[in-house]
Amino acid sequence: MPLVAHTPLPTFERLRRDGITVLSTERAANQEIRELHVGLLNMMPDAALEATERQFYRLVGESNPIAQFYMHPFTLETLPRGDKARAHIARHYEKFEDIRAAGLDALIITGANVRHANLADEAFWQPLIEVIDWAWDKVTSTLCSCLATHAVMQFRYGQTRVLQPRKIWGVFEHRVTDVRHPLVADVNTRFDVPHSRWNDVSRAQFDAAGVKVLVESEEAGVHLAVSRDGLRTVFFQGHPEYDTVSLLKEYKRDLLLATAGALAEPPPFPRRYFDRKAQAFLAEFARRTRAGETLAFPEAEVVPLLDNTWHDTAEAVIGNWIGCVYQVTHRERGLPFMPGVDPDNPLGLA
Repeated sequence: MPLVAHTPLPTFERLRRDGITVLSTERAANQEIRELHVGLLNMMPDAALEATERQFYRLVGESNPIAQFYMHPFTLETLPRGDKARAHIARHYEKFEDIRAAGLDALIITGANVRHANLADEAFWQPLIEVIDWAWDKVTSTLCSCLATHAVMQFRYGQTRVLQPRKIWGVFEHRVTDVRHPLVADVNTRFDVPHSRWNDVSRAQFDAAGVKVLVESEEAGVHLAVSRDGLRTVFFQGHPEYDTVSLLKEYKRDLLLATAGALAEPPPFPRRYFDRKAQAFLAEFARRTRAGETLAFPEAEVVPLLDNTWHDTAEAVIGNWIGCVYQVTHRERGLPFMPGVDPDNPLGLA
């Protein structure tokens, strides 16, 4: 239930203002509630670094009424950073070496910007693989978001993502394909998830790897899948953590690049995200700026027209994930699983 502000990370105060329960360490010490320690390997670029903290912290903090959460953010030194982000990381983030020594109950790995067609050519590849390898043996469950899913599928299963002819971008309808799995217990059988990616790991590739698909979309492909044991690795290809305005910010970035001549043409509208009125505001802005006018981006007009159709389900899935982790962890012994829990089937799935 509550996050514990065990560091002065500004995200905690931002979440308090948003109505999320955040305990001080003094109050947490007086609570008879079990601790869960959750790592966040934040590989997002500088512009999204702190927003990504808030998005995942919010989902974890809203997820479970019988635990208090100590969040442990860290990143990879090989990722390019500007001065402001480096200062934020130096002040508020932990070192992987310290996290590895202390241990975690669960780990979240975010997406990242890439520069190469083959992920193995990225500067962050080897440090990321070191984290993935450690977590496989020492962390009860690792939740991989988007790029992290593609990295694990390539490294551990030999399934390389495939560049798509068009960006998978927008809010897509999904269906649960296995209602028996605890990760989707009591979740709507049909729900929305935002996606924003050029590459895809297909259903056939997940099946070939022996990875169980739990949620997929006819248009956007697989969203949620889980390793053969049912819990050790959880895969997201979509972005259920996104704020209501996240896709708008991405669209604004690309549209401004296009109007400045840095992109050949304006971006398409994300699927099922802008209504007709919002599209009209944005199309008018694009037309007039291309004609040479200097205008403010119509964010104030568009934001009230946006709907969030995914957060409740995202919260439910993360709640189920945290509940599964809580069920099988035994951190006091320094082990990823409680005594008597089968690491190959920790949830006792039939």
